[in-house]
Amino acid sequence: MPRVLRIHNRLIIGGPAINVTYLSKYMEPEFETTLVVGGKDDHEQGAEYLLENLDLKPVVVEEMKRKIFPLQDGTAYRKIKELIEYYKPDIVHTHAAKSGIIGRMAADACKVPVIVHTFHGHVFHSYFNSFTTKVFIQIERYLAERSTGIIAISESQKQELAEVYKICPSEKINIIPLGLDLDKFSHQQEAKRQQFRSTYQLQDDEIAIGIIGRVVPVKNHELFVAAAQKLQKHTKEKLRFIVIGDGESRAAMEQLFAEAQIDYSFVPDGYKNTTAFCTSWQTEIDKVLAGLDIVALTSHNEGTPVSLIEAQAASRPIVSTRVGGVADIMTDAQAGFITTPNDADEFAAALLKLVESPTMRTQFGDFGKKQVLEKFSYQRLVKDMSAYYYTLLDKKGVRY
Repeated sequence: MPRVLRIHNRLIIGGPAINVTYLSKYMEPEFETTLVVGGKDDHEQGAEYLLENLDLKPVVVEEMKRKIFPLQDGTAYRKIKELIEYYKPDIVHTHAAKSGIIGRMAADACKVPVIVHTFHGHVFHSYFNSFTTKVFIQIERYLAERSTGIIAISESQKQELAEVYKICPSEKINIIPLGLDLDKFSHQQEAKRQQFRSTYQLQDDEIAIGIIGRVVPVKNHELFVAAAQKLQKHTKEKLRFIVIGDGESRAAMEQLFAEAQIDYSFVPDGYKNTTAFCTSWQTEIDKVLAGLDIVALTSHNEGTPVSLIEAQAASRPIVSTRVGGVADIMTDAQAGFITTPNDADEFAAALLKLVESPTMRTQFGDFGKKQVLEKFSYQRLVKDMSAYYYTLLDKKGVRY
């Protein structure tokens, strides 16, 4: 059977970790797979629970971290090169930026027959200054030439990679959307809702608006706070604003809530029944979504946000900024509203429509659920990836 070395820079909560672990688990036994992961930063929440649930035991290269550390990156390169020489894979498949650089350089040096890279997102805007961004674009162009195939997870991402940033020709990019286990998001929702709302003392007549993910600059929680402040001025409905996640920008976000005069608490420090609160990290997102009424995403940049796929699977309406692959996974004005990035007035106005209409929330939730269940199952992901691997192997004359 074909041998795959799958490389991911760090296993933290989010879509890429789900993608790499599901592929590693469910492409067996058709593809013999070894998963390699790097080390996470101290402020990041690990996703080791995925390994436990799927009974996976990855090879850990601790030196491969998100940030650039020349000495550690050099060590990571040598270790991965040794792994490739030992395992002799037919395919090296890298996921995300850092592992994509180190893994593909090592695979190219070892003359691996098929080298594949998945762009789960990209770092071509809203992460670095213009000079650093240009350097990363040049690196990605160089590595794309040495890749057998490039995977985008949405049509809009493919368009950006090929036409906006010119990473490689469009014919070299194959679209394979994410695949998730979505069944749990529709099971026992009422019991889960009662449990979540009881835990955080949410009343039946309170509308819970949640934002899920890392609290870091690119996620733009500043917009979430600004929209919350504006929304409160235009409705008499009882509102609660819930941040599910944590990260390096939490202190800055807390200061924004204070400046907006929205009472706030950090639950791990002691729950205080405030208008806004942060739960920190949660792993049972199906229970979280059951307890929410509306899901928000305020990011400057995204790939394909898993939080929005899961929200729709749980029949929750969405308000999101128009970034990355958002428009590829939800239909504007049918599953929620897609707004201009960083426009607090427009974002608040979209939230207001949903807050003021329980019927709209139900209709949007039903529509979104039907859409994502058809498009984003992990079974479809595995089938698509298997077909793509065989196509690339065949082009290289490797047959099984």
